Amino acid sequence: MYGEKLYQVELDVQGIACDSCALHVRRALQRVPGVLEVDVSRWRSGRAIVVASAEVPSEDLEKAVDDAGYRAQVKARVVLPAPSTPGNKKAKSDYDLLVIGTGGAGMAAAIRGAELGYRVAIAEAGTIGGTCVNIGCVPSKTLIRAAEVYHKAGHHPFAGIITRAEGVNWRDLISQKNRLVGELRQSKYIRVLASYGDRIALIRGWARLQADGTVTVDDRVIHPRRVVIATGARPRILPLEGIENVEVLTSTTAMALEEHPRSLIVIGGRAIALELGQTFARLGTQVTILQRSPRILPDHEPEVSGALADYLRQEGLTIHTGVTPMAIRQEGEDKVVVAQVGGEQREFRAQHVLMATGRTPNTQNMGLEEVGVELDEQGFIIVDPYMQTSNPRIYAAGDVTNGPKLVYVAAAGGGIAAENALQGNYKRLDLRVLPQVVFTDPQVATVGLTEAQAQAQGYDVDVSLLPLVHVPRALAARDTRGLIKLVADRVSNRLLGATVLAAEAGEVIQTAALAVKMGQEYGFTVGALRDMLFPYLTQVEGLKLAALAFEKDVSQLSCCAG
Repeated sequence: MYGEKLYQVELDVQGIACDSCALHVRRALQRVPGVLEVDVSRWRSGRAIVVASAEVPSEDLEKAVDDAGYRAQVKARVVLPAPSTPGNKKAKSDYDLLVIGTGGAGMAAAIRGAELGYRVAIAEAGTIGGTCVNIGCVPSKTLIRAAEVYHKAGHHPFAGIITRAEGVNWRDLISQKNRLVGELRQSKYIRVLASYGDRIALIRGWARLQADGTVTVDDRVIHPRRVVIATGARPRILPLEGIENVEVLTSTTAMALEEHPRSLIVIGGRAIALELGQTFARLGTQVTILQRSPRILPDHEPEVSGALADYLRQEGLTIHTGVTPMAIRQEGEDKVVVAQVGGEQREFRAQHVLMATGRTPNTQNMGLEEVGVELDEQGFIIVDPYMQTSNPRIYAAGDVTNGPKLVYVAAAGGGIAAENALQGNYKRLDLRVLPQVVFTDPQVATVGLTEAQAQAQGYDVDVSLLPLVHVPRALAARDTRGLIKLVADRVSNRLLGATVLAAEAGEVIQTAALAVKMGQEYGFTVGALRDMLFPYLTQVEGLKLAALAFEKDVSQLSCCAG
């Protein structure tokens, strides 16, 4: 694509009445020679966006849509920023691409730039590796699995099997977690960067963008052609009255405690709050959850939120919802949280308080305002689907942006940001099918639309709700906690969304994600999912049973009957 001029073409398309119609239009445009990408996700507003090479005439695009049975008219055609050529030494620049941050997004951006043959530098002011490996996914999932092993040693459901949970050596547990973090940081980040040799230059120091297009990294001045910001985010601390006088925990510091806490208040009721809350409770800490909304996991299906709350309470966690924290104070060895609950003031007391109330972007002291990079109301960098900011020379990816705060989204976005920054905007980050997992036990895994979201978008919704007691794998494992909920479009019979509350639900959800994606792109139906062969005595077989439950009483089926 070096030297090739690209156009972004906006079409006004009439006659699209549903997702299937949009799919037909997309396929018709994709068949036009020279078309690189088609976006019809905004069909409800009558818009389609095409990225094409310069020689594609407007008439060809309009005719393709007309031949598919719809009407189209090109409304705008703009030239995309010209891609640079790898290793172009004529321009006054030190690097084709400067990446700021070495987390998932930053590493993906730097590696992609190097793979494409460009001169890349990556700047880091802190610990190499970012959130996931150092203070996020890796350490938290290690402790979650350790707590699960300990819990099940004392609470397994099998007759004749005698096991005991005989205690926790907290220091050894934390040391083992730290060793894994160090090993992965070395093998997956430091050594990976080193393996690229002079194709990726690692620059240590604080990066700040300058109005003249340069970037200073401490005392060094760099002249990059393009920049990708991937500085991530940090835990948000609520501005409670008295907070300046009380030391509270974040997800980072909670997993680094030197002593096993006897009691813990967790402020928050979403993924991080519940994952760490259950982990500490299973390891012997008395845990109280304080959640502002009327239920935990407020963005999930209500059946799932209610069931998970019941399971957590059965394990000994105390959960209060509808809570508004107001103030905090230290009393001796305990901390006291003052909150409004149901119109009354209450106090909650524990040795530690963990704030799990979202994330704050790492955008301070970077010069973003001086270079015209627009932020949202929470301070996150606003990017378009090409990962471009309001400054066309600057791209951003990962938790620092206004997108989902997930490491696999960060990595995907980082690679796309690098490609578009260097070669022109032709590749979009597609978030239409986004599987997500909450690593409680049982896990909560989701993809696509909830029932409420589908109804809000105007779909005629059909719903299947399957308790895990109908899944043979769950019965054999003697763990029937959970359910599977499928949401379908009654008109097209396409799967719109799925939620799985089950042991290892995260291993199940990708099959549902594929069904949602194939439905969007190729018209794959719930019936087609139902007709597929699923291996018996697997958790994923529950998806087939849930699909059958749209039209059958699965309690009347034999073990593996369809």
